[in-house]
Amino acid sequence: MIWSLLKVLLFIAVVAGLAYGAILLVDTGGGLRIAAAGYEFTLGPLQAVITLLVLMLALWLVMKIIGLLVATLRFLNGDETAISRYFDRDRQRKGYQALSDGFLALASGEGRLALMRAQRAEKYLESPELTTLLIAQAAEAAGDGKRATEAYKRLLAEDSTRFVGIRGLMHQKLAEGDSQTALKLAEKAFALKPKHAETQDILLKLQSEQADWKGARTTLGAKLKTGGLTKDVFRRRDAVLALQEAKGIMDETATVEAREAAIEANRKSPDLIPAAVMATRSLIAKGD
Repeated sequence: MIWSLLKVLLFIAVVAGLAYGAILLVDTGGGLRIAAAGYEFTLGPLQAVITLLVLMLALWLVMKIIGLLVATLRFLNGDETAISRYFDRDRQRKGYQALSDGFLALASGEGRLALMRAQRAEKYLESPELTTLLIAQAAEAAGDGKRATEAYKRLLAEDSTRFVGIRGLMHQKLAEGDSQTALKLAEKAFALKPKHAETQDILLKLQSEQADWKGARTTLGAKLKTGGLTKDVFRRRDAVLALQEAKGIMDETATVEAREAAIEANRKSPDLIPAAVMATRSLIAKGD
């Protein structure tokens, strides 16, 4: 790291010095006299500038050769990947530049450009967790849902990116109106990251829409544990869900379970009038 920094600083200093000398030569209209080992050369302004450019190129080549020699020494000392890293450095630079350009294009709303940059980054980099994610998001922004789906599915292969892939597919199904599949994906995402606030909210919404009141109450409890709800808000919402669960049980004529659910809903939130009414009816039915 230090050697790389020194090379960069040295190169900048030499280039700046040579450029400054070239400007002076052009401005003064004079020449450049070189004397060494008993020989003397006088160069005109144009010749001097060309010589400086050649020297800059020679300096760049020397630094490249030094870098290769250092990589070779590291290889001989046991670093088996030193030489391959040296030759891959330019590929990585191009890849990360394309990746950076892709994310900037995506943030700017240029989906097609972002997708092109993502494909270029994928060509140079061996970082599928980054390039595949960019391809998926860029494809979505460009309106290419099929390619986005393929990219999200590729993310499912690795543990580190599985949640991202499931989340992406879940949002696609939500956009398509396929709430059944979206619910299954939300449950998988919740199992991987139960503390993820957005996943909790989506799962709770889908469970409520599909009358899965028991599952919704479990999700609501997770929101309480992770600090997403205050205890007062949790109690009232849980009472509402318990009431809905009781109504569903009553519809199925399972009166014992219905009474217990209604009484629990009333206990959790006494000011919830429907729960109080159902609890009263249940107690009357029990003879209490």
